[in-house]
Amino acid sequence: MTAARAPRRLLVTGGAGFIGSHYVRTLLGPGGPGALRVTVLDKLTYAGVPANLDPVRDDYRLAFVHGDICDRPLVDRLAAEHDEIVHFAAESHVDRPLHDPDAFVRTNVLSTQTLLDAALRHGIRVFVQVSTDEVYGSIDEGAWREDATLAPNSPYAAAKASGDLFALAAHRTHGLDVRITRCSNNFGHRHFPEKLIPLFITRLLDGAEVPLYGDGLHVRDRLHIDDHVRGIDLVRTRGRASEVYHIGGGTELTNRELVAPLLAETGADPSLVRHVPDRKGHDRRYALDWSKAHDELGYRPRRTFATALSETVRWYTTHRTWWEPLLPPHTTLPHTPRGSGPMTVIHGLDGPLTGGRPVTANGMPHREDPAPEQAGRGADPFALPSREPELTGART
Repeated sequence: MTAARAPRRLLVTGGAGFIGSHYVRTLLGPGGPGALRVTVLDKLTYAGVPANLDPVRDDYRLAFVHGDICDRPLVDRLAAEHDEIVHFAAESHVDRPLHDPDAFVRTNVLSTQTLLDAALRHGIRVFVQVSTDEVYGSIDEGAWREDATLAPNSPYAAAKASGDLFALAAHRTHGLDVRITRCSNNFGHRHFPEKLIPLFITRLLDGAEVPLYGDGLHVRDRLHIDDHVRGIDLVRTRGRASEVYHIGGGTELTNRELVAPLLAETGADPSLVRHVPDRKGHDRRYALDWSKAHDELGYRPRRTFATALSETVRWYTTHRTWWEPLLPPHTTLPHTPRGSGPMTVIHGLDGPLTGGRPVTANGMPHREDPAPEQAGRGADPFALPSREPELTGART
């Protein structure tokens, strides 16, 4: 009799964040691959929310480590116990590095090199670097292909581009199987309320003003997290070493065009939209050509924007206990539960780790998926309050 194949062991950095946690929930959910063990490594900074893992918290296949990806001994130990790494962990809010670029260099560049070094020492089979369309800078028309020159315009994008280059260098120098994904702007439930869509939703639901940068004509392609995490796993399982793959959403909107459905879905008055001075280094337009991911991996976005946005607004409407504790203190409602501190372990680590302009690639139509996974168990007793001062704008 042939022995059963051992489950593949996957290390996911930043797995308590918005996209990383959705990836973990999807892997361990009903449609997941099954024969897989997942370890989440997360420092639980302001955007790492333990409640994001509630739906899979009791799954025996999940382990959680509260730690820093710059901690070399810890990362080395974890790499030795795993087969593959998917690297989500990053400082990602564009406004923050304008005031504190050092943190972005540390997290987005130095930590990536720490992981790559450990991956090389311990023979990691696949290393997926999750990146962003912002590394290319702005494009007036058309769409960036994967071989386009990197031309980042913000400290955040420069740090992400640096991490990508270190990852590719690890392949070219040492032969590490590195695969890079670059995505357009994500949205969906459990999105930390500093980014444009969740910031607008949460403030409009409370009847508060919302900030719109400049003339509001900055253009972004909107990608639902269901499509994004599906694309990432296609790259992990079917992609080729040293290749970059674009994951797009299929709906281009100016920020001004995005505001209209947000006002309609929340029932808010247009007078709540307040124009604020534009952000330094604010790219005018991002656009990705994702035909390579379609042709090689079979990827295409399935979620229609209008339906997915409506579902997202409904989720925030019915899950205040998730997002209210994350607001800055001056916007927190009086009755908001504040939590008791960070969670350190979810599953044992005592021993060894066992409506806009639809855009398409090659003219592919959309097909709508079923509704996203339902929310978990309400308020998390370990939810971390934000340490951020008043938000004057939102990342787009």
